[in-house]
Amino acid sequence: MKQKEFNIPFSGLKQGKHNFNFEIDNTFFDSFGYDDFNSANIQLNVVLNKMTTIMELDFEASGAVNVNCDITSEPYDQEITSTLQLVVKFGEEYNDEDDEILILPHGEHQVNISQYVYEMLVLSVPQKRVHPGIADGTLKSEALDKLQELQPKEKRNDKEENDPRWDELKKLLTDK
Repeated sequence: MKQKEFNIPFSGLKQGKHNFNFEIDNTFFDSFGYDDFNSANIQLNVVLNKMTTIMELDFEASGAVNVNCDITSEPYDQEITSTLQLVVKFGEEYNDEDDEILILPHGEHQVNISQYVYEMLVLSVPQKRVHPGIADGTLKSEALDKLQELQPKEKRNDKEENDPRWDELKKLLTDK
Protein backbone atom coordinates (compact mmCIF):
# COMPACT_ATOMS: atom_id res chain seq x y z
CA MET A 1 0.00 0.00 0.00
CA LYS A 2 1.50 3.31 -1.10
CA GLN A 3 1.26 6.11 1.44
CA LYS A 4 1.33 9.59 -0.01
CA GLU A 5 3.14 11.16 2.96
CA PHE A 6 6.18 8.99 2.11
CA ASN A 7 6.44 10.29 -1.45
CA ILE A 8 9.66 12.25 -1.88
CA PRO A 9 9.44 14.64 -4.85
CA PHE A 10 12.89 15.02 -6.39
CA SER A 11 12.22 16.65 -9.75
CA GLY A 12 12.43 20.24 -8.49
CA LEU A 13 15.41 19.70 -6.19
CA LYS A 14 18.90 20.93 -6.95
CA GLN A 15 21.84 18.55 -6.95
CA GLY A 16 23.21 17.88 -3.49
CA LYS A 17 21.89 16.66 -0.14
CA HIS A 18 18.33 17.25 1.07
CA ASN A 19 16.87 16.21 4.45
CA PHE A 20 13.38 14.79 5.02
CA ASN A 21 12.01 14.00 8.49
CA PHE A 22 9.08 11.73 9.33
CA GLU A 23 7.23 10.81 12.54
CA ILE A 24 6.03 7.21 12.45
CA ASP A 25 3.30 5.88 14.72
CA ASN A 26 1.17 2.74 14.80
CA THR A 27 -1.15 3.88 11.98
CA PHE A 28 1.77 3.41 9.58
CA PHE A 29 2.07 -0.28 10.51
CA ASP A 30 -1.72 -0.72 10.54
CA SER A 31 -1.83 0.37 6.89
CA PHE A 32 0.41 -2.62 6.08
CA GLY A 33 -1.78 -4.97 8.15
CA TYR A 34 1.04 -5.47 10.68
CA ASP A 35 -0.33 -5.71 14.21
CA ASP A 36 2.60 -7.02 16.29
CA PHE A 37 3.27 -3.56 17.73
CA ASN A 38 0.96 -2.19 20.43
CA SER A 39 2.22 1.32 19.71
CA ALA A 40 5.12 2.99 17.94
CA ASN A 41 7.00 6.27 18.27
CA ILE A 42 9.80 6.43 15.72
CA GLN A 43 11.67 9.35 14.18
CA LEU A 44 12.93 8.81 10.65
CA ASN A 45 15.50 11.00 8.94
CA VAL A 46 16.06 10.51 5.22
CA VAL A 47 18.94 12.21 3.41
CA LEU A 48 18.51 12.40 -0.36
CA ASN A 49 21.75 12.97 -2.26
CA LYS A 50 20.73 13.98 -5.78
CA MET A 51 23.35 13.57 -8.51
CA THR A 52 23.12 13.91 -12.28
CA THR A 53 22.22 10.29 -13.12
CA ILE A 54 21.45 8.63 -9.78
CA MET A 55 20.18 9.41 -6.28
CA GLU A 56 21.26 8.00 -2.95
CA LEU A 57 18.84 7.71 -0.05
CA ASP A 58 20.20 7.23 3.48
CA PHE A 59 17.57 6.22 6.04
CA GLU A 60 18.20 6.55 9.78
CA ALA A 61 15.48 5.62 12.27
CA SER A 62 15.37 5.61 16.05
CA GLY A 63 12.62 5.33 18.61
CA ALA A 64 10.61 2.74 20.47
CA VAL A 65 7.87 0.24 19.74
CA ASN A 66 5.66 -1.29 22.40
CA VAL A 67 5.60 -5.08 22.02
CA ASN A 68 4.53 -8.04 24.13
CA CYS A 69 7.18 -10.17 25.82
CA ASP A 70 7.45 -13.68 24.32
CA ILE A 71 7.86 -15.21 27.79
CA THR A 72 5.35 -13.36 29.98
CA SER A 73 3.13 -11.57 27.42
CA GLU A 74 3.72 -8.35 29.36
CA PRO A 75 3.93 -5.24 27.13
CA TYR A 76 7.16 -3.23 27.18
CA ASP A 77 8.92 -0.57 25.12
CA GLN A 78 11.61 -1.98 22.82
CA GLU A 79 14.18 0.59 21.72
CA ILE A 80 15.09 0.31 18.04
CA THR A 81 17.62 1.94 15.76
CA SER A 82 18.11 1.15 12.11
CA THR A 83 19.83 2.41 8.98
CA LEU A 84 19.42 1.66 5.29
CA GLN A 85 21.13 2.84 2.13
CA LEU A 86 19.23 2.83 -1.15
CA VAL A 87 20.46 3.78 -4.63
CA VAL A 88 17.87 5.05 -7.11
CA LYS A 89 18.65 4.74 -10.82
CA PHE A 90 16.58 5.47 -13.87
CA GLY A 91 15.71 2.88 -16.50
CA GLU A 92 13.03 1.68 -18.90
CA GLU A 93 10.60 0.34 -16.28
CA TYR A 94 10.06 0.20 -12.51
CA ASN A 95 12.15 -2.51 -10.80
CA ASP A 96 12.51 -3.04 -7.05
CA GLU A 97 13.77 -6.64 -7.08
CA ASP A 98 17.17 -5.65 -5.63
CA ASP A 99 17.20 -4.68 -1.93
CA GLU A 100 19.76 -1.91 -2.43
CA ILE A 101 18.93 -0.59 -5.91
CA LEU A 102 15.59 0.84 -7.05
CA ILE A 103 15.06 1.51 -10.73
CA LEU A 104 12.49 4.18 -11.62
CA PRO A 105 11.19 4.81 -15.14
CA HIS A 106 12.51 7.88 -16.98
CA GLY A 107 10.24 10.87 -16.41
CA GLU A 108 9.30 9.86 -12.86
CA HIS A 109 9.26 12.86 -10.52
CA GLN A 110 8.91 11.28 -7.06
CA VAL A 111 9.85 8.14 -5.15
CA ASN A 112 7.72 6.38 -2.53
CA ILE A 113 9.81 5.01 0.34
CA SER A 114 7.05 3.51 2.54
CA GLN A 115 7.82 -0.15 1.72
CA TYR A 116 11.53 0.31 2.45
CA VAL A 117 10.75 2.08 5.74
CA TYR A 118 8.31 -0.66 6.75
CA GLU A 119 10.78 -3.48 6.09
CA MET A 120 13.65 -1.65 7.77
CA LEU A 121 11.67 -1.01 10.97
CA VAL A 122 10.07 -4.45 11.26
CA LEU A 123 13.45 -6.14 10.79
CA SER A 124 15.08 -3.92 13.43
CA VAL A 125 13.00 -5.48 16.24
CA PRO A 126 14.64 -8.58 17.78
CA GLN A 127 13.05 -11.90 16.89
CA LYS A 128 12.91 -12.96 20.52
CA ARG A 129 11.28 -10.23 22.55
CA VAL A 130 12.19 -10.49 26.23
CA HIS A 131 11.08 -7.95 28.81
CA PRO A 132 14.16 -6.29 30.39
CA GLY A 133 12.65 -6.90 33.84
CA ILE A 134 13.09 -10.65 33.42
CA ALA A 135 16.89 -10.42 33.23
CA ASP A 136 17.27 -8.21 36.30
CA GLY A 137 14.38 -9.71 38.30
CA THR A 138 12.36 -6.51 38.63
CA LEU A 139 9.36 -7.61 36.54
CA LYS A 140 6.18 -8.06 38.56
CA SER A 141 3.34 -9.74 36.68
CA GLU A 142 0.39 -11.98 37.37
CA ALA A 143 1.89 -14.75 35.24
CA LEU A 144 5.17 -14.78 37.19
CA ASP A 145 3.30 -14.62 40.53
CA LYS A 146 1.13 -17.59 39.51
CA LEU A 147 4.19 -19.59 38.40
CA GLN A 148 5.87 -18.85 41.73
CA GLU A 149 2.73 -19.93 43.58
CA LEU A 150 2.47 -23.21 41.65
CA GLN A 151 6.13 -24.10 42.02
CA PRO A 152 6.65 -27.33 44.04
CA LYS A 153 7.29 -26.53 47.69
CA GLU A 154 8.93 -29.74 48.88
CA LYS A 155 11.67 -31.74 47.31
CA ARG A 156 10.82 -35.23 46.32
CA ASN A 157 12.99 -38.06 47.57
CA ASP A 158 13.92 -40.42 44.79
CA LYS A 159 15.03 -43.04 47.30
CA GLU A 160 11.84 -44.97 47.75
CA GLU A 161 11.65 -48.51 49.01
CA ASN A 162 12.17 -51.03 46.29
CA ASP A 163 9.22 -53.01 45.12
CA PRO A 164 10.03 -56.71 45.68
CA ARG A 165 8.53 -57.64 42.33
CA TRP A 166 11.19 -55.55 40.56
CA ASP A 167 13.94 -57.06 42.66
CA GLU A 168 13.06 -60.52 41.36
CA LEU A 169 13.16 -59.26 37.76
CA LYS A 170 16.53 -57.59 38.32
CA LYS A 171 17.93 -60.94 39.45
CA LEU A 172 17.05 -62.39 36.06
CA LEU A 173 19.17 -59.73 34.36
CA THR A 174 22.22 -60.50 36.48
CA ASP A 175 21.87 -64.31 36.31
CA LYS A 176 22.97 -64.50 32.68
